[in-house]
Amino acid sequence: MLAQPQRPLALTIGEPAGIGSDITLAAWQQRTETNLSAFYVIADPDHLAARATQLGLTIPIQIVTPEQASTAFHTALPVVPIEERATAQPGHPDDSSADVAIASIRRAVRDVIDRRASAIVTNPISKVVLYRRGFTDPGHTEYLARLAHEMLGVDAMPVMMLWCKTLAVIPVTIHVPLSTVPQLLNTELIVKTGRIVVRELTERFGIRTPRLAVTGLNPHAGENGTIGDEEATIIRPAIEQLGALGIAVRGPLPADTLFHPAARRSYDAALCMYHDQALIPIKTIAFDDAVNVTLGLPFVRTSPDHGTAFDIAGKGGANPASLIASLRLAARMAERERAPAPAP
Repeated sequence: MLAQPQRPLALTIGEPAGIGSDITLAAWQQRTETNLSAFYVIADPDHLAARATQLGLTIPIQIVTPEQASTAFHTALPVVPIEERATAQPGHPDDSSADVAIASIRRAVRDVIDRRASAIVTNPISKVVLYRRGFTDPGHTEYLARLAHEMLGVDAMPVMMLWCKTLAVIPVTIHVPLSTVPQLLNTELIVKTGRIVVRELTERFGIRTPRLAVTGLNPHAGENGTIGDEEATIIRPAIEQLGALGIAVRGPLPADTLFHPAARRSYDAALCMYHDQALIPIKTIAFDDAVNVTLGLPFVRTSPDHGTAFDIAGKGGANPASLIASLRLAARMAERERAPAPAP
């Protein structure tokens, strides 16, 4: 049985005043040398064209349906238009910003659910701008999970993974004050997170038997209880439960010795107890081209591992490497989802 041609990727525009437009235009320009799969951007085409002019770029923009995007992609940047008009200037979000960003995300989720797109890649948004407009979700990922419930009736537990070619890290607790991490961390949360990671590394990354490394919370992983007891009371029981499920897992391991090259070769993903424990090593290793992958959703979603960068928007200095890596990884993950199952 031959696989059907892959549907295009749906790319959201993100915050219109940020660098989403800049890196989208640059990624399309580099589509051939970076071997990008076809994508379309969900945006206000006039705003995108104006940004291209501001950047001094001559890029043809073609208004399309998702079904037309793959054909158009070779000669023009395909744009699926939204009704909302974007009026924000580079670096200066305005009253249109939140409505445009949200409309783009909703359309992308709808398209992937309706099988008009193969996966979602999201440009950066500004949560502060969204909050001013009444946005109630903690962030991008939680909003995607809510849309999955709204449109599919699926209760998803989204898990953030930061990925590059030599490292994958997962913060078990994410955007919370460091002082609250010990109260939020519990055995059940670590087990649920670990199970989702293993399932998706198997199904969407093709790793037959994923190997997990689990960090401790405290320096030196608690040093046998002399620097805290969370390793013994919370983390080790979680590791034992994961191991009892047949998962290849080890820890708790000291985070300060887990990320050098030889250590990284011993696992496929590292479960870290808090945000910086995970993000500092990967941003040190792959600052320009790390990818934010949301696991646990009923569709593939990747995103550049950076923010809106208002200070450089519209000035021509935005690096598209992380977006290009996000597009490439999303296409790879979507390809695995559509591959026919092996014969018994």
